[in-house]
Formats: sequence, C-alpha cells, structure tokens
Amino acid sequence: MLLLLRRARTLSARMARWGVLIVLAYLLMALVTPLLVQAGWLPDPNAGLDSPIYAPPSPAHWCGTDRLGRDVCVRTLAASGVALQVVVLALVVALVVGVPLGMASGYLGGWVDRVLVLLMDTLYTLPVLLLSVVLAFLLGRGLPNAAAALCVVYIPQYFRVVRNQSAQVKAELYIEAAQSLGAGPLWILRRYLLRNVITSVPVLLTLNAADAVLVLGGLGFLGLGLPETIPEWGGDLQQALTALPTGIWWTALYPGLAMFVLVLGLSFLGEGLEAWLSGSAAAGRGE
Repeated sequence: MLLLLRRARTLSARMARWGVLIVLAYLLMALVTPLLVQAGWLPDPNAGLDSPIYAPPSPAHWCGTDRLGRDVCVRTLAASGVALQVVVLALVVALVVGVPLGMASGYLGGWVDRVLVLLMDTLYTLPVLLLSVVLAFLLGRGLPNAAAALCVVYIPQYFRVVRNQSAQVKAELYIEAAQSLGAGPLWILRRYLLRNVITSVPVLLTLNAADAVLVLGGLGFLGLGLPETIPEWGGDLQQALTALPTGIWWTALYPGLAMFVLVLGLSFLGEGLEAWLSGSAAAGRGE
C-alpha cells in the first residue's frame, strides 16, 4: 500500500509539474505578446492588408497567413491572452457566486435548500455547450458576454460540491458546540464551513478551466463567441474550415494545437492536484 501511495504521489507530482509549466508558458505568452505588438516587434494580429493571403509558413510568417493576410502565429499567441481573460473572469464569478450559495444551502437547509437545489439541478441537467450557446445567443458577441455565458454554466458545479460538503460538516460536534455557545450562522459559515469546503475548490477550478477553454472555442467556432477583430482560437478555426479542403492546413493547425496544449496542461494540473490531495488524505488516515 505504501508503494502504491508513493507511486501515486510521484505520478501526481509529475502531472502537476507539467501542468504548471504549460499554464505558466501560456500566462507568459498572454503578458508578453501585447507588449511585443505595441513595441513593433510583432505585427498587429488584425492587420494583414500588406501581406499575401494564405501564405504558407516561412521565415517572414512562421505559421503562415490567413484569408485576410493576418499572421497566424501572432493571432494564435494573442488568442491565449483572450482565452485566459474570459476563462478567469467566468470562473472567478462562478466561484464567488456558487460557493456562498452552496454553503448557505447545505447549512441552512429547509426551503432555502429546496429552492436552490431545484434551480441549480435544472441548470446542471442541461448540456454545458448547449446552455452556453443559448446564453451567448441571447447576450450577443463580446468578451464580457462570453464570460457571462460561461459563468452561468459553472455556478451549479461549485454549488453542488460545496453544498454536499457543507451538509456533512454541519453534522459535526464542533458545529453543534458553536451553536450552543450562541454563534450565529454567518460566523459559523465563515469560521468553520468555509475552511473545510474550500479544499476541493482548486481541483474543480482547474478542471473547469480546461472545460471552459473548449466551450469558449466551441462558441467561437459556431460564430457566437467574440468578434472577428478579437483573436480567438475557435473563431479562427471556423474561418479556416473553408480553406482546409484546398490544402491550406496551417490556418487550422496552430490555433487547434494551442487550444489542445492549454487544455492538456490544465487537465494535468487538475488531475495532479486531485491525486496529491487524495494521497495526502490517505497518508493522514495511515493507509
């Protein structure tokens, strides 16, 4: 058992390490690319009138150009910052809304719990992409609207996890002792429940981030994500679809590869964290 635990820890450490490196690389691209464009070291991702259309990869354009003569490499790099902005904004809002609602539902119970569970289960039963498509269609295209569409999708996931843990923690003896001493619900939620339920959030956050990148790409591919003037992997893939049968592969390869690597890195980070936390819990129990 100890040998299996050590192997699990080693694997989780490797996965988490690769995940951290990949995510840090994308954060670096997101921060550096606008600075290089502003300094003139990289071309504007939306400017391509002076470049040939559908030019193959070359020293002048490392990843080629698209149907408007825009540099595919620069657009792919710039899209990393856009994707991270939308995903971080959506998940932070979902976290801020879902966690308090889940804590309140699990601790208070009664009609509050029944109403919140009914609402969240209704949202949770809908497919993620379908719900985001409907919301994006209603809200319109744009960065805040895309973040809002993703936010509503992930609130029920945080709610369900936190509610179940809050209901379990509520039955502990120290909660009853605090109640008998006159502690109010807000103090108990902040002092005891939040500390116990927050440990599962990092894993869910990283896995949801990987899923949100794909959903954002799906919205862009369907033409419901961001305007064409904003570099975005899904939108660029949608524009590259018509040229792909003619042998123009580079306009689809690099945005798709960038999205795949980021999702892989976030998945590695989430799985590594989950395995590490599980191993730590097993070690704490002496297994």
